[in-house]
Amino acid sequence: MSRAALTRGGAWAGFALLALLAPALVTGAGREPAIDWDPSRALAEPWRLWSAAWVHLNTRHLAVNALGAVLVAALGVAARLPWRACAAWAAAWPLTHAALWLQPGLASYGGLSGVLHAGVAVAAVWLLRATTRRARAIGAALLCGLALKVVLEAPWRATLPFSDALGIATVPLAHAAGAVAGTLSAWLWSCGTPAHRDPPAASSSS
Repeated sequence: MSRAALTRGGAWAGFALLALLAPALVTGAGREPAIDWDPSRALAEPWRLWSAAWVHLNTRHLAVNALGAVLVAALGVAARLPWRACAAWAAAWPLTHAALWLQPGLASYGGLSGVLHAGVAVAAVWLLRATTRRARAIGAALLCGLALKVVLEAPWRATLPFSDALGIATVPLAHAAGAVAGTLSAWLWSCGTPAHRDPPAASSSS
């Protein structure tokens, strides 16, 4: 793939594809004690900061996160996010799971949702730096919607809400951590770079 293609969302789509396929190919659906998040072992086994995203507790959990990965991939391609945005998303991945140490009662965790929240945050920040009002408005709406979702989920609660739709307990802290990590990582990776142009769809008159 050429560098020009990478600047038009190709790197982002490839990274999202990795995030999408890895859970199905590496773990399938079910707990994986060797690679899920375990706060008592994560310091000695730091790969868990990445591999926790590949663990899904049942097929519904895997399917929902797979759909989320497709949507985040489409968002990045439509916005023509550059390779630096992809790098920011990759950097936010382990930070998202490191924040789970803030919830001592969480004995284990698996899932891609926190990393997907980070991806949305990165895309929103990059759109906020676009050259037209329309793209900036989309970025602001994405970031505000993400912040509202995080607040409504109340990640400061000690208890973990059970999702009937997924058949598992959810971890709002992972969503909040992903949103914060993605926002900060995107800001750092975009510092010193010029504002990018909008995708053709955003500026076309056709």
